[in-house]
Amino acid sequence: MISRLRNSLGKWHRTMTTTSLGSQVPLAYDLYEPSNSLRSSNPIIVIHGLFGSKKNNRGISKVLARDLRRPVYTIDLRNHGDSPHNSQHDYLCMARDVEAFIIAHSLKNSTIIGHSMGAKTAMMLALVSPTLVHDVVSVDNAPIRNMFQDDFASYIRGMKLVEEQNVFKQSEADKILQNFVKSLSVRQFLLGNFYHTEKGILRSKVPLDILNHSLENLRDFPIRDSSIKKFINPALFIRGTKSRYVTDDMFHEIEKFFPRYKLVDVEASHWLISENPEDFRKAVVNFLGSA
Repeated sequence: MISRLRNSLGKWHRTMTTTSLGSQVPLAYDLYEPSNSLRSSNPIIVIHGLFGSKKNNRGISKVLARDLRRPVYTIDLRNHGDSPHNSQHDYLCMARDVEAFIIAHSLKNSTIIGHSMGAKTAMMLALVSPTLVHDVVSVDNAPIRNMFQDDFASYIRGMKLVEEQNVFKQSEADKILQNFVKSLSVRQFLLGNFYHTEKGILRSKVPLDILNHSLENLRDFPIRDSSIKKFINPALFIRGTKSRYVTDDMFHEIEKFFPRYKLVDVEASHWLISENPEDFRKAVVNFLGSA
C-alpha cells in the first residue's frame, strides 16, 4: 500500500490565513493508493464532519483503498485541519470547494463519502454537480433541516474557554472540557483541534467564532425543492442505530432527492465510523461492489 501526503496549496503546511468572503478554498488532502496493480482509477473522496479533519479518516481510508483497489482522497474542508479559513461556512460553499478539488485533480467517476457535516456537503455536491459524482455515501445525516445543534454550541463554548485560560497541557484542556462534554472520546476528538504555540500555549486550529456563527447554516439543508434537484445515481445512507440524526420519518425526504437510495443500519451512535469501523467498512464495500 502506498500512502502519500499532499496539499492542494502546493506544499505541506498548516494554513492559518483567512481567504476572502465567497471565494473557493483550496483543500488540503491525503491520498491513499492501493498496492495492487489491478487497481481502478475511479477515486473515493472522504469528507469529515464538524471539528473533524482528514486525519480522523486515515484508518478507514487505508482499508477502503486496499479492499476496493481504488485511490482514496481524504480532504480537509474549509476552516478545518490544514485547509484555509474563510468567513463564509455553508454547504454550498463547501460543495463548491470539493467541486473545485475534483476538477483541479482531474478526477472522474468519483464516489463521495461524507460524515455528518461532510454528509450534507456530499449530498449538496451530488445535487448541484451530478456529472462529477458517480455515487454518494451519506453517513448519519439526511437532506433535511436538523432540529438540534445544542451539542456543538456547547463544544464551542468549551473550546473557547480552553483558549481563554491559556493552558499548556492537554490534560488541563480536558479538565475544562469536562464541564461541557461528558464523553471522553468526544473530548479527545475535540482536543485534536488544538496545537501548541511557540510559547507552548494551546490554541485552536479551527476558527471558533466563524464556526459558532455558522451553526444555523449547518443545521439547515439549502435545497428544499426536490423537483428542481435530484440525484439519480446510487446513494447509500448509513445511520447509527443509537443516533437521532436519521429517523424513519425522514425516508420520504431522502427518497425525493435520492430515488435510488439504500439504507444500512450500523450499531453505533453518531460517531459510527470510529465506533464500528468494521460494519461501516462492510456496508461501503458491499454498496460500491454492487453499484
